[in-house]
Amino acid sequence: MNNRGAQNKGFTLVELIVTIVLVGILSSLGGRLISRPIEGYIDLERRTELVDQAQVAVARMRRDIRSALPNSIRISSDGKRLEMLHVVDGGRYRREVASDGSGDILSFTYADVTFEALGGLAHPTDIRVGDMVVVYNLAATGTVANAYYSASGTGAATMNRKPLLAYDGASHIITLDAGSYPYPFSSPYQRFFIVDGAITYMLSSGQLTRHAGYSFSNTQYAPAAGGGDVVAKNIVLADSSFSYDSGTAGRSGLVTVQLALEKEGERITVLNQMHVDNAP
Repeated sequence: MNNRGAQNKGFTLVELIVTIVLVGILSSLGGRLISRPIEGYIDLERRTELVDQAQVAVARMRRDIRSALPNSIRISSDGKRLEMLHVVDGGRYRREVASDGSGDILSFTYADVTFEALGGLAHPTDIRVGDMVVVYNLAATGTVANAYYSASGTGAATMNRKPLLAYDGASHIITLDAGSYPYPFSSPYQRFFIVDGAITYMLSSGQLTRHAGYSFSNTQYAPAAGGGDVVAKNIVLADSSFSYDSGTAGRSGLVTVQLALEKEGERITVLNQMHVDNAP
């Protein structure tokens, strides 16, 4: 059979080059269409992580601040440390005996070591021997009506906190460790608070930390770098701070927390304000 009339099938070198160029262009365009959504997803994931860190940190601080002893919040001069005394329980003390003469009042004329908690304590399992029973706290500095203040001898006469020795759940009687002086001031609302210690939040380069379990004093606590529990990472120190407005007799105090977090070029800033009940 004669096949000379049949045409040879194939492609030329020019066609091959054109095809390669077109495939390269299409691949480049396709890569851009795919890479942009992927980059956006990664950026969104990073921002979400930062926001989640900030929200968890603020929620942790809000819980502690709401449990702070009235008038115990203090901020360092640089706005990088926030300290408070943590309340685990409290109530109202008996001021007058019942009509039948029963009831253990809290006296402010001598060093009374027992008194009745009206209605008992709400969380008796949370208190421990050695916790501090505070009455009428008015300040976070100074020597008068300041639960941070510690003294001995005649200086103890202005202290408004005493160590808890025991609590009887049946009679609602609180026993204090023996002291030489009575509480200096009574509370207009017969309130007392049981404090288990102090808490400090500290902003440092790269992180926000929480510190507890230390001996508090009249001087604000300054934690050593590298200690405490890490509450948030990626903190931008220069743009993060604490501030506090103590309020007035008719207005709550206000804690303002500003946190700036940054990671791999993504940055967020969270501003949160928390009301503080300072009625002692």
